[in-house]
Amino acid sequence: MEPRICIIGAGCSGLAAIKAMKDKGLDQVVCFEQNPWIGGNWKYTADESHSSVCSTTHIISSKTLSEFSDFPMPADYPDYPSHQQVLAYFEAYADKFKLKEHIHFNTRVEKVSKESDGSWNVKTSNGKDGIFDYLLVANGHHSEPNHPRFASDFKGRYLHSHSFKNNIGFEDQRVLVIGAGNSACDCAVEISRVAKEVDISLRTPHIVPKFFLGKPSDSFNKGLLWIPRSIRNILLKISLRLQLGKYSDYGLPEPKHGVLEAHPTMNSELLYFIRHGKIQPRSGVEKIEGKKVWFRDDTVKEYDVLLAATGYKIYTAFFEKDFLDYSDSDRVELYLRMIHPEHKGLFFIGLFQPQGAIWPGSELQSKIVARHITGEWSLPENLKSLAKKETDRIERSYLKRKRHSIEVDYHEFMAELRAEL
Repeated sequence: MEPRICIIGAGCSGLAAIKAMKDKGLDQVVCFEQNPWIGGNWKYTADESHSSVCSTTHIISSKTLSEFSDFPMPADYPDYPSHQQVLAYFEAYADKFKLKEHIHFNTRVEKVSKESDGSWNVKTSNGKDGIFDYLLVANGHHSEPNHPRFASDFKGRYLHSHSFKNNIGFEDQRVLVIGAGNSACDCAVEISRVAKEVDISLRTPHIVPKFFLGKPSDSFNKGLLWIPRSIRNILLKISLRLQLGKYSDYGLPEPKHGVLEAHPTMNSELLYFIRHGKIQPRSGVEKIEGKKVWFRDDTVKEYDVLLAATGYKIYTAFFEKDFLDYSDSDRVELYLRMIHPEHKGLFFIGLFQPQGAIWPGSELQSKIVARHITGEWSLPENLKSLAKKETDRIERSYLKRKRHSIEVDYHEFMAELRAEL
């Protein structure tokens, strides 16, 4: 009997998974997507129905490093395509390879349980249930907001970056953005175009401009892979110093860690807006009472709006918590960032945070899974030790923060997956 395969999610990773299965002649593939569209958070909506991009979002990885291997982005796309162009690219990909015929839209996976024979019992919101031999979880990791502990203490308008769509409604407001990642910086820049004041509370980010010597910054990284990671960190730090000067010149703290030891923030506008007085850096938040915010440098200021760009939790609520729960975990022990050592028919596609685009890695992961299902690639016997070793390596390579629990170096990770293929 041909294996039955369930894929959760029709975002970029889910599409790559469907395609990889079809390429290997695996046609008993069902993909459940809770929305009426493909593309996940790349589908912009003005409401809060899902975690979509902002109205002005462009990708932070360059075009040539953000393509599926057999489907190049259009030649007329810019170096950093807009979210409209990225979604159009996914639509064209799905149409060309006839992926939508495998997708059940408006179908939310409510519960997944493992049967005694190792199969997967999947219950959905509209009764399109099924029993499957393999389960591929490709629902992304930007859907469940991670709120800061003091969120409820603020008595003005509070929102998570999950809810930020555009800068409408922020006119003449005093706004504090908390966070130093890509979302935080994008939100701060967009809001500063209309707000009365915008402050950003951050720790020690490395702000990396999108271009270096006239080319996308990420295009230089692959050529440095032969250099030891510690030396690469030094070279990248020197490069940023030559491009930007000292972070302290912008009122920002100087990072004590290497550029590759955390998820770098790719942004060419934040520093510009800081030096033009549109955004004011602030230290970490100590406490909040009413609309007043106390910072760690003993300063106090009052705000109308608090926007927390404090990341997301890994969402696997369709599993019972005592079966599997990564939502609050510091360690996600998976081999090749996708294979669970104890559940051999379970694979996570795209559950990693690259310093680059996710979907090229999802494509390679999916190809490995497809070859496993067809018997062309075997699971290692020592999965548990391999998953532990891989997770230990992540903890050694990156700052010990929850947001780095699934962090990978784009080029190193891609090379590792290609080696398996």
